Amino acid sequence: MNAGEVLRIVDAIHRDKNIDKEIVFEGIEAALVSAAKKYYGEESDVVVQIDRENGSINATCDGEVLDSEETVGRIGAQTAKQVMIQKIREAERDALYDEYTDLIGEMVSGVVQRYEGGAATVTLSNVEAILPRSEQIPGETHHVNERVRATVFEVRKSGSRIKVILSRARPHLVQRLFEQEIPEIIDSVIEIRAISREPGYRSKVAVSSSDQRVDCVGACVGVRGNRIKNIVDELGGERIDIVRWDDNLEVLIPNALQPAEVEQVILCRMLGRAIVLVREDQLSLAIGRRGQNVRLASKLSGWDIEIMTQDELAESIDRAVQGFSSLEGVAQELAERLVEEGFLSYDDLSIIEPDALMEMGGMTEEQVDVIVEQAEGRAEEAEAAAAAARRQKREEDRIAAATAMEEEAEAARMEAAAGEVEAATAESGPTESESAEGAASDESPEPATGPE
Repeated sequence: MNAGEVLRIVDAIHRDKNIDKEIVFEGIEAALVSAAKKYYGEESDVVVQIDRENGSINATCDGEVLDSEETVGRIGAQTAKQVMIQKIREAERDALYDEYTDLIGEMVSGVVQRYEGGAATVTLSNVEAILPRSEQIPGETHHVNERVRATVFEVRKSGSRIKVILSRARPHLVQRLFEQEIPEIIDSVIEIRAISREPGYRSKVAVSSSDQRVDCVGACVGVRGNRIKNIVDELGGERIDIVRWDDNLEVLIPNALQPAEVEQVILCRMLGRAIVLVREDQLSLAIGRRGQNVRLASKLSGWDIEIMTQDELAESIDRAVQGFSSLEGVAQELAERLVEEGFLSYDDLSIIEPDALMEMGGMTEEQVDVIVEQAEGRAEEAEAAAAAARRQKREEDRIAAATAMEEEAEAARMEAAAGEVEAATAESGPTESESAEGAASDESPEPATGPE
């Protein structure tokens, strides 16, 4: 291996494998050192340096200069080659690892190579990736040779290779699709401020516009909804709500809860909670199916949202004031102030910051500890009572279901018995009453026809 050949090898590996030349030079040097130690002994001090400009090899063993031909040839070119291949593979792995680590959260496109056990193996440009079932949109399936789009979720080193995990269930995919379909986002005219998502069911995307002439919601929807339709189709029909962002939470939270109409938003800043008041006819719409609407709105705004009607809030306030006042060391005035700050249950009071309660009530640390301890005990009792009520409700539902099944079975038996009686009657001929009626009709005189 002469100097020119060294440079050619380094340049070829650099271009083919996209590995930095310095890493290749270091790999060759390490390979030659390893091979030399096998010849001169593992304890020998071998140093190999390759000139980066002309490719010449300079080697020493315990301070004695070695001939370059001897270094490469006699001491074992095959060993050097094996070590060099290993080093190059490691360098190639590290380069791929760095490349895909930088792509975490970005969207990539690939072709499904295999689909087994619910997991898809996807071929990307220079590596095979895994799309596990847990990172797929619920209900979707894939087939071989299908082209899929997903985001890079995780990258791990695995021996001399890397393992790339893809995802179609993370909010990043929604954001990347918006960036692809809506030019105003790429141009930074429209900005995506927050995303909350339950994959396969519903997403909420909060957007804002830096240009007053551009309607951020209308631009995302597109003419006749063509832009948002492309995104929805890619996500398998997942519903997407586009929310107008506002830095004022009292405006943002009602926007996030649409299509429900909100009457008032009460911010409890000490708890990071927002109490949202709605009319009775809007309650189920604001909460959403299985709590989905309020849950996504909470994630979008970053605040815990509790939906109530005016009557429910008034009842909660009365109950909280009465309950807090019953605690040792809590005066009526302090109870009312706690309620004003949004504390409506013993559970809320049990997590209050001691310093805040000390300031609100003018108390010592020992007094606060007593109050918090009482609140924790009452909260545990309330949780136990609620659990018992849930168990009782489940038992009542079970008994009611069993009773209903028994009644249905009894009704079915009675219907079957009635059917058997009718069948038996039909087989045995007319009844006695029917026979008597027939005989009487036979014995009745013929009508008179007049004198002959």
